[in-house]
Amino acid sequence: MLPIVLSILLVIAMGISIAVLIQRRKKAGITGVKTALSSICLYLMAVVNLCAYWLDFMGIISWTLSIVLLFLAAYFTKFLHFSKDR
Repeated sequence: MLPIVLSILLVIAMGISIAVLIQRRKKAGITGVKTALSSICLYLMAVVNLCAYWLDFMGIISWTLSIVLLFLAAYFTKFLHFSKDR
């Protein structure tokens, strides 16, 4: 019962997080996919791990995908838009 509840909470939290991300990007006037690639990789990592848990696919492939997505997210941080106020 607990894994089901936690999975539902993860999906709800991801939905809220994606909505907030889109809202903040629109408010800041940021367009394009390059600046969103880091976030997309991190969201995909969460989806991969959730699918791996539910499909009993917690092997080397899911670990490899997670590490590759983490490295890609770190690489794409160079495209992030930083405001000059900070």
